[in-house]
Amino acid sequence: MSAEIIIYGLIFVGVLVLVEGVYLVAFGKSISLNSKVNRRLQMLDKGSRRDEVLAKLRKEMDQHLDSRSVPLYSLLADRAQKAALAFTPRQLIMLMVAVSVAAFVALSVGTEASLPVRLLLGVGFGVGGVFAWINFKAKKRLAMIEEQLPDAVELMVRSLRVGHPFSSAISIVSKEIKDPLATEFGVIADESAYGRDIGEALRHMAERLDMQDLRFLAVAVTIQQQSGGNLAEILEGLAKVIRARFRLFRKVKAITAEAQWSGKFLSGFPVGALIVIQVTDPHYYDEVIDHPLFIPACFVVAILLTLNLFVMKILTNIKV
Repeated sequence: MSAEIIIYGLIFVGVLVLVEGVYLVAFGKSISLNSKVNRRLQMLDKGSRRDEVLAKLRKEMDQHLDSRSVPLYSLLADRAQKAALAFTPRQLIMLMVAVSVAAFVALSVGTEASLPVRLLLGVGFGVGGVFAWINFKAKKRLAMIEEQLPDAVELMVRSLRVGHPFSSAISIVSKEIKDPLATEFGVIADESAYGRDIGEALRHMAERLDMQDLRFLAVAVTIQQQSGGNLAEILEGLAKVIRARFRLFRKVKAITAEAQWSGKFLSGFPVGALIVIQVTDPHYYDEVIDHPLFIPACFVVAILLTLNLFVMKILTNIKV
């Protein structure tokens, strides 16, 4: 029994590694956030035309939200959008099916679980593994963008002060900083070159990524376009605000870390204790399992443990 639990864990880890491997094999190492290569500039360097690169990147950035009407896929669309995955929605669904089949085969070979259990776990590993991978990608990408944004705004300020127009400042940012923010600003620079309003492009990026600091940037640029003023001074003040919010957010995260992990531990400990009991003494609940209140009590405990997670998350979700 204990060996099967270890096998379940290894299969889930294998699912994550398999999905990451397929992604990198299909789209190349340069698409990884660990790469130091600016993906947009690399695509241009390979000989692709600027309009072709823009069309491809915009399609990748917007394709997931356009598919929110697909049944069940709406659960993944928001996170996949923020992760800017090159996989199309159809490819992601096919990947979940393929991973579910692979997990089912692995469970059939490595465990003696019944067919319904293997089917349920196979689908759970396939869907849950892909979702966990997408969620990890999205969190990592947004964290990197939040960290890069103050430097990007300060680079715009320096560019404006030496006489560059704002569109050129955006283009400089897209060339001088690293991905993922470099490609995002590169798309805005290309859209501006083809006639789109920069303020509108910034608002679209802010809404797509759902980042408050980017909304501040979009509002500042839009107000300056409509009312005039020294944009360099406005952006310099904005950079200071973003850095201050970033430091405060890190402090809040450190202060609330104990409460967050306490909530996870309090919800996870009973489940872990149940698994240990079942491994060490599978007949522990045999005397009470036929009691009419046993099943209702299990549902009550499961509901309370789930509510504990939500309540602790609400209490520690402090807006900065």
